[in-house]
Amino acid sequence: ASAQPAVPLITHNPYFSVWSMSDRLNEDWPRHWTGGVMGMSGMIRVDGRASRWCGMLPHGIAVATQIDRSVSPASTRYRFEADGVRLTVTFASPLEPGRALADLSRSVSIVRMDAESIDGAEHRVELYLDLSGEWCTHSPHELVDWSRLQSTDLAIVSMASASQPVLKNAGDHRRIDWGRVFLAGDRSSRAWHDGAAAVAIAASERSRAWFVRHGVVPEQDDSRMPRAANDEWPVLALSVALAPVRPQAPQHAIALVGYDEGRAIEYLERPLRPLWNAGGRTDFLENLSLAQRDAEHREKTLLSETAFVDRATRVGGPEYATLVALAYRQVLAGHAIVADWDGTPLMFSKENTSNGCIGTVDVIYPAAPFYLFHDPEMLKASLRPLLEYASSPRWTFPFAPHDLGTYPKANGQVYGGGERSEENQMPVEECGNMLIMLAALAKVEGNADFSKPHLPLLERWARYLEQHGIDPANQLCTDDFSGHLARNANLSAKSCIALAAYAQLLEAAGESEKSSHWRRVAEVSAAKWQVLAGGEHATLLAFGDSRNSWSQKYNLIWDRVLGLGLLPESLAQREVSWYRTKLGRYGLPLDHRAGFTKLDWSVWSACLTGKREDFDAIMAPTWAWLNASPPPSRVPLSDWYETGDGKTRGMHTRTVVGGAWMPLLMDKLGVGLR
Repeated sequence: ASAQPAVPLITHNPYFSVWSMSDRLNEDWPRHWTGGVMGMSGMIRVDGRASRWCGMLPHGIAVATQIDRSVSPASTRYRFEADGVRLTVTFASPLEPGRALADLSRSVSIVRMDAESIDGAEHRVELYLDLSGEWCTHSPHELVDWSRLQSTDLAIVSMASASQPVLKNAGDHRRIDWGRVFLAGDRSSRAWHDGAAAVAIAASERSRAWFVRHGVVPEQDDSRMPRAANDEWPVLALSVALAPVRPQAPQHAIALVGYDEGRAIEYLERPLRPLWNAGGRTDFLENLSLAQRDAEHREKTLLSETAFVDRATRVGGPEYATLVALAYRQVLAGHAIVADWDGTPLMFSKENTSNGCIGTVDVIYPAAPFYLFHDPEMLKASLRPLLEYASSPRWTFPFAPHDLGTYPKANGQVYGGGERSEENQMPVEECGNMLIMLAALAKVEGNADFSKPHLPLLERWARYLEQHGIDPANQLCTDDFSGHLARNANLSAKSCIALAAYAQLLEAAGESEKSSHWRRVAEVSAAKWQVLAGGEHATLLAFGDSRNSWSQKYNLIWDRVLGLGLLPESLAQREVSWYRTKLGRYGLPLDHRAGFTKLDWSVWSACLTGKREDFDAIMAPTWAWLNASPPPSRVPLSDWYETGDGKTRGMHTRTVVGGAWMPLLMDKLGVGLR
């Protein structure tokens, strides 16, 4: 899939997240999702003449011609040409569909470089890659140090901040300032001349100039450390001399880029390790070795990716497949996957570009289709810490929490009134989200085993919705972009759906009598909602509004997905018929008050009737936005943007784009678009 806007390169978690925000990889530096530079220089030397394929330095050498780029779910590929050689560079994260959670937590990416002769001649080819101290610091003014590691098959260098303030700093636009970044090359590859990788740690100017002149990294490591990352810019550098590149005899090299944070998340005051290192018994070198073996079995990865893209194409068309391919790594890279003290998997999302909250319920909710389609264990791992926290004495409210803290510290809610008061909480929103997600989990798994221990807590939330959900007071919701709103019709719809979902969950848990009671409550609420929300053309934005107000009622999609049968089919058809008259150049506005939209909710609204014709019509302007040239905003995929000019409203690189998996989840459950 061709990619707009920014392109994922090395994407694993909110800290280890590197993107290209330019058309060509060699016209700017790669960047963290926050926009900060992540210095990486790549060069190819053909018959003694060097060209640059990544980054902005060194000056004074040729710039390889980029001829194309493409994005698949787990990899991004660039192709360049220089001096009779075509170089294909693939950034592959071993995150392809079907991976277990422990594998998804392994933060190592593969950079594969394939060289082939395109002019009929034989060529001598050397390759170069380096990483700056910006990969392991929040600010380049911070001190770094470095070292070499010993391995039988790999040549390895690493760099780290000298101070190592592990889990000390929290916030939104932050980069990591602890742990170590690794660069490794494969010593054993037969494609490499003399079968060896050369690695070094040197000032960037010296390292790059040495390769330009000699085709190899400097022999002596820089020993002046610690020093600031921007003090002569020390880099981890790798060079490879390939065997002769002849016609029909391409050669390749593999570099590994990894990050070991040691402790990744603080949960209820206890620091936790990444899931791959549950118990702390595994050395990071094992991660590098596993990635090396992954690189040797790339065909299996490609088969997994191809099968997923083929299914997405069948479900929603080629444009839809493009969207989910571009969003796939963004969803996964918005999380840390860690092990609790007993090894239990926990998954923590971060609200990138929003407020930096961790484990936010109304961020997990839109991403739920992604988890449920690929692996329900992801949803369990995401909800487990929230259920534990909500069951603890610290959480004293009769409704669900909003969040668990500020990333990477999941030590208790910080949003709104936090644990102190009900001020600026999201009670109807989060109670509804939790009940719907747990019911969907039971639907996908065919049992309610995960929810059974928490049924008393869920009943408390259901009773809150029964009392407060049908005609909500002036309280926050996830879509308060135009200000607070009382009597929110979409929020009320969520409450009705959640009560019916809770009844379905109780039935799956063997609580038939309680299930019947809550089903009746849901039906009474839904009947009242249809009267209150009735408008001239579609349901209202808020009860009591002008008869011409309207908003996307994306929450209604769960009536179809879960097979609840709570509302008539004609209601969804009426809604979508009206939406089709309100499309902007680049999407369907969220409601009548403004021109902006939410990508995740638009996909859900497009699915409301279950008809492929309606889906295609609603999503057509979104496909135009995705393929706009030049892109309206050069950032990773935005979920909040203007339908008029396509520019982001500031929220991007968020896990909520997992909402785009709703058509795939519907297909998995046998209620797909038709």
